[in-house]
Amino acid sequence: MNSLKKGLPRGIRGAFTLIELLVVIAIIGILSAMVLVSLSSARMKANDTRIISAVNQIRTQLESDYSGTGNYATFTGQAATTNYGKLEADISANGGTLTGASGAGVYAIGSNLKTAGKAFCVDSTGKTGTTAPSATATACP
Repeated sequence: MNSLKKGLPRGIRGAFTLIELLVVIAIIGILSAMVLVSLSSARMKANDTRIISAVNQIRTQLESDYSGTGNYATFTGQAATTNYGKLEADISANGGTLTGASGAGVYAIGSNLKTAGKAFCVDSTGKTGTTAPSATATACP
């Protein structure tokens, strides 16, 4: 008979101790906390990507409208059923705020991003920037 199991009651053979179980539970807790922290970061990056994508879609829509009419459309404050309204709602749902202006031959649009202190901007000259334009700007700052 194994000397380690000597003296144990007949039905018990090498069960885990309370300390071993607590160590395993602590390790699992630490690993799950690390996963949650990385998921939070990934979620913010995903929101930023959705905001940038929506701003680029608005730019594409503005350019398309310009080709047909010769003027850039007003893109803020549109009805929720229009393309502009849906994209503005998507930006807002992901933590951004659409800003900028459009006129007869120029526009600047952008949004702050979910990541603190970051923004995205595009304008009619093709410039992109990392600062959101003001409500009356016609070029990226």
